[in-house]
Order: sequence, then C-alpha cells, then structure tokens
Amino acid sequence: MGLARTFEAAAGPAQKPARDALSALLSLGRPLVMGILNVTPDSFSDGGRFIDPAKAVAHAGIMSQQGADILDIGAESTRPYGDATPVSAQDEMARLSTVLPAVLKFGLPVSIDTIKASVASWALDQGAVIVNDVWGLQRDPAMAPLVAERGAPVIIMHNRDSADANIDIIAGVTAFFARSLEIAERAGIARDKIVLDPGIGFGKTPEQSIACIARLAEFKRFGLPLLVGASRKRFINAVTPSAPDERLGGSIASHLAAVANGASIVRAHDVAETVQALRVAAAIGRAKES
Repeated sequence: MGLARTFEAAAGPAQKPARDALSALLSLGRPLVMGILNVTPDSFSDGGRFIDPAKAVAHAGIMSQQGADILDIGAESTRPYGDATPVSAQDEMARLSTVLPAVLKFGLPVSIDTIKASVASWALDQGAVIVNDVWGLQRDPAMAPLVAERGAPVIIMHNRDSADANIDIIAGVTAFFARSLEIAERAGIARDKIVLDPGIGFGKTPEQSIACIARLAEFKRFGLPLLVGASRKRFINAVTPSAPDERLGGSIASHLAAVANGASIVRAHDVAETVQALRVAAAIGRAKES
C-alpha cells in the first residue's frame, strides 16, 4: 500500500451508530481517529476536566466536529502509572448515565472503555456499539461471552500488571493476543469483529512502548486491524521531558509512525491536530506518487 493510501483521510459523512459501523469505517481504507472522552477524576492526562456532564458532552461535540470517526468514553481511569482509584460498576454506570445518551446524539459510533462486562452490557443497551477492553478479554470472564452474544466489535488491548524491562515485549504482546483470540474463539466472537491494540504505556517501559510502535507491523500476522493509542503517553516524556498536556508533538509523531507501520485506528486526545496531521501526510504521499 502506497503512502498516500496509507494516510488517506478523506472526509465523509458521519456513520450512523450500528453494530457494523466499525466495519463500514474500516472499509473506507484510511486511518480512523478515535476521540478520547474520560469522565473520570483521575485519568493521567485530563483527569477531572470532563467529570462535569455538560463539559463532557460539549467536548464530545467538539471532537465530532473536528473529524473524529469514533468516540471512546470511559468512566474508570485505567492509567498504568499512579494510583487510580478502582470504581464499582454502579459508579461507572452512574458517571456514564448523564453523559452517554447525549454523546450518542452526535451520530458517531461510540465505544465503551471498560473492563467490566456489566458496564459494557449496560452501555450497549444505551446505544454504544464497540467494547474497548484494556485487559483483552482476560480480566472479566463474562466479557467474551457478552461480546459474542451482542455481536459487538471488541478492541483487545495488551496489558500487564507491571513493566519488566527484561522481557521480549513483542513476544509477550504476541502471546497475549494469541491467548485473547483463543478466548474470543471459544466464546464465539466473530473474527471480523476484533481489533488488536498493543497497549502503548500499559505494563511497558518507555523503550518497550517505542518498540511496539516501531515493530507494529509484526502484529499484522494475526490479520486483524490494529489500533494504537500513544496520545500523551509517558514514553514521550522519556524521550523529551514534558507534562502530559505538552506532548502534542510527540503524540502526532507517534501516531504517524503507527499508521505508516500498519495501524488502522489511532486513539487521540487532540482530535483536530491528529486529523490535520493525517490529511497533510496523505497529501504529501499523493504528491510523491503522482
């Protein structure tokens, strides 16, 4: 695939939320931008900014206008570093209940970022259409059967409880994906409903996160779409010291590299800038190939 088509980001009409919305978007043949909406008080980069429902809904509207293809909403911090407070399923749903219905009105597919099957089930009932599980179907044993029963697309993300600089991270991620895909197959999840995410920053040293982006193409062996969420991640600080909200340049560089290496979806806080970067990269690629 040429560079122009790799980065192609031609604008199109918003997709109506439906169980096949992700497949429809992926069929466009361009990288998709997933906008992040954290309705949490303790997320690593924007904790508390959108805990107010009105602010959360307004931000979702802005991201939809800026060109997001998918909105990813989470109500429990999954930050890999720090002391995020565990949240009960009831509290997650309470946080989401005042935001999710309004966000759905923007007409974009919504994914629910949760590790709890009960929360995923509730969100799907409300109208979310994708499940984003940062433990790749390996934490809540009810998650895979739920996803299979609902026929929802699922994002399987690699995770570890802690980083270990001595392991081969590519081999570790590959083995994790293989286990998750076995769980998915046993549960009856259709292969074409699965997206893989190497989990940048989760249970990885900065060097290992960088390696996962640099060697992303190795995960294409599974024949599934790949998602990369490098936005504002800690590894950027290891390369160039910066606070989370000062990592826009590193985030964009990482996502452009990820797309060049095979990512179909990038998950970003800064939607407008990410969309612009992808479109400019596509234009440059088209000029080079003409």
